[in-house]
Amino acid sequence: MLYTELLKLWNESVQAVDNKDWEGALSTLDQISEPTSRTLFNAASAHLALGDLDMAMKALDLTLAKDQRLAVGFFQRAAVMMQVDRLEEALSDCIWAQKHMRGNIVIDYKQLGLRFKLYSWQVLYNAAAVYCRMGQWEQAREVLQSASQERGGGRGGNIEVALDGITREEVPAPLQVPEGVVFRPRKQDVEQLQQRDFLGKAKVISSMIPNDDFGGFEPLRLQKPGFYEPKTDGSQDTRYMRVKTPYMARGPGQLTVPGGAMVFIFAEEDRDGMVTVIYDGQRGLLPVNLLEPADIKSSKGKKDDSIPSGIPLPPGLKPPTRPKAQPSSTAPPRDTPPPSYTSVAHAPPSASVPPRYTANAASDQGADAAQRADAGSVVVKVHYTYTVALSVPLDTPYSELKERIAQKLGQSASQLRLRHKLHGSRALIPLGGESEPGRTVHEVAEAGRATLWCQKEDPLANRPILCQMVALYDYSAQGPEDLEFSEGDTIDILGEVNEEWLEGHCAGNIGIFPSCFAYRENISETLESFL
Repeated sequence: MLYTELLKLWNESVQAVDNKDWEGALSTLDQISEPTSRTLFNAASAHLALGDLDMAMKALDLTLAKDQRLAVGFFQRAAVMMQVDRLEEALSDCIWAQKHMRGNIVIDYKQLGLRFKLYSWQVLYNAAAVYCRMGQWEQAREVLQSASQERGGGRGGNIEVALDGITREEVPAPLQVPEGVVFRPRKQDVEQLQQRDFLGKAKVISSMIPNDDFGGFEPLRLQKPGFYEPKTDGSQDTRYMRVKTPYMARGPGQLTVPGGAMVFIFAEEDRDGMVTVIYDGQRGLLPVNLLEPADIKSSKGKKDDSIPSGIPLPPGLKPPTRPKAQPSSTAPPRDTPPPSYTSVAHAPPSASVPPRYTANAASDQGADAAQRADAGSVVVKVHYTYTVALSVPLDTPYSELKERIAQKLGQSASQLRLRHKLHGSRALIPLGGESEPGRTVHEVAEAGRATLWCQKEDPLANRPILCQMVALYDYSAQGPEDLEFSEGDTIDILGEVNEEWLEGHCAGNIGIFPSCFAYRENISETLESFL
């Protein structure tokens, strides 16, 4: 169903509600083939105005099936369930409404088109009304007293009157959304339903084409070539490519290009398989697998001062090559560039031999580092909020390595967590065995290098840690009892809630989280051995 048709029927039903024509509003809403949560809520309001509680209940069920986080929907359904004496379900809806308030004192639904503010005290008031109907007067009193401490307007003397009524065992009437208060479409969207002709009929005033009778928005004009031909010989490669098939932009920064178009390669291919090109004066991204080499031949008789049509000329000269290493007899330059991480990690050269810096210095340093690693040392690269590198002997224990990294970062060793990746794996695994004397850096080193990830976290006290897991994805807390973490964080496992949820500790917080969001080999066997 088109959105314009939905918007039209929605607006007509709201007009019928304003005229108190409840039957007409329901008849119009029934014509919507794909109803939304807001139109279904309006249908429930119309059924309530007609006194049909069963149909109102069904409409509210469909509303919450469409939007499972609509707090006002749970609030309205709880009031209806109290009227049909479904008290257990009414209390459950009050709990869900309070949960989806997300700790807010009030939710204003004006931005969604509903001129109604749902306060937290109203949800508690209805919960107390349910307890009264169950005969649990003391529980109702406690809920009303907590509601009286809630801030927010619109309370008046409702809570005080209800508290007085409880002493006489009088059941308070439930609160609900007032009659005639429904979700309304946006005014600017309704105004756009009327078709308007702002442009009128186009007329050609001037054209470069003789006897041009074109009736569009602009006259015909002479076409320019789609690309500027570079000056190349037949053997030289150019940066022009041809698009094999049409491509429609599917994300930000991408271009829409027809098939067979010529594009200029502006940058090299990135890791996502996209390449930056220039087409028709615009720069954007295209998949590299859609491009093929183009045979560009220089055209004779073309003026040198012709203007390109948006694609720049390729460079006329070849790029300079890297200079070769200077012979040892050549005097070194005066200004020596700052050393790299590799050179910092090792001892400085002897004072009698001045350092040499050439274009191949980086490769020379890498060779020297490898030679030193073979001699019994390893270069450890540590990813923190910034990256550091240090050189340690291969037989350095984990505990000593952790102390050296803590000294390098200026942090306490007891608050640092070290993690590493197995070869071919994408999960960060905690560096275990820090207190075991036989575990050394040699176990995580590869080809004279080792890469570690460092995480700062306060130690956990008074709780036994069953094991440790690594977060595979980001997890945002859905409630106050959830544990929030980011991809790659190390999680201390404190217990198993059930087959799908675990209790853990991360970044100083304790909570529960889905077990599928973290990784550890043989996690079920480990938990069974501890529980």
